[in-house]
Amino acid sequence: MSRVRAALFNIAYFAWTVVIGTLGLPFLLAPRRVAMRFGRFWSRGVLFLLRVIVGLDHRLVGLDRVPPGGAIIAMKHQSAWDAIALPLVFNDPAPIVKRELLMLPFYGWYMARAGAIAIDRKAGAAAVRAMLAAARQAAASRPIVIFPQGTRIAPGTTAPYQPGVYALYQALSLPLIPAAVNSGLFWGRRSFIKQPGRITLEFLEPIPPGWPRRRLMQELEQRIEKATAALEGAARNPRAAIAPMAVVNSRAGGAPETSPPRR
Repeated sequence: MSRVRAALFNIAYFAWTVVIGTLGLPFLLAPRRVAMRFGRFWSRGVLFLLRVIVGLDHRLVGLDRVPPGGAIIAMKHQSAWDAIALPLVFNDPAPIVKRELLMLPFYGWYMARAGAIAIDRKAGAAAVRAMLAAARQAAASRPIVIFPQGTRIAPGTTAPYQPGVYALYQALSLPLIPAAVNSGLFWGRRSFIKQPGRITLEFLEPIPPGWPRRRLMQELEQRIEKATAALEGAARNPRAAIAPMAVVNSRAGGAPETSPPRR
């Protein structure tokens, strides 16, 4: 049954992307914010298909820890879900992505028009300078989202945290909010199967500007990896999951656990 659901979702996903992407081509000529709104519409459709066909939903924890305006989000990356959900989690994010992604038909075109920040990994220091220049322009009003390990990492595996996140933190002097996610348990990096369940994306306590590099990188990795392991453990053994993972959302007047997506 899982294979049937995955096949149906893939068909619906590509059909939705091609049809909506084609009909929305004029939005590539529209202002950036209009293109972003169109991207949110596409993302909402994909997550709807994922929920009704696969039975895979999600929840957000601690979104009230993300300040309005400029901030840096250092987010664990396990699945394609992470990038798809970003336009709905934030009102107007500026994700840092591989330049190759912007060349993908439809998805890449709209990402570029909506203001994604591309980085050419082969360009070395020049790529970092270009990334910082673009991030400075966006950071006045948009959250900058970076995947600090640089790629999708399967649950239970490790990979080094790349120095680009510190370069961004040092240059922008903004709060750095670590974020953990367990999406890879349900939608693996190269897995055809998508499992039913509930993905959790949790935002952790912000790290204020001004920390030295070594301390910052150690603290960032420790916080994200510890929280990610807790989310993975709770998903594998729901009966052992206890309320501490729930975070009171102060913006919602004390509503527990889940912060609503930003519109």
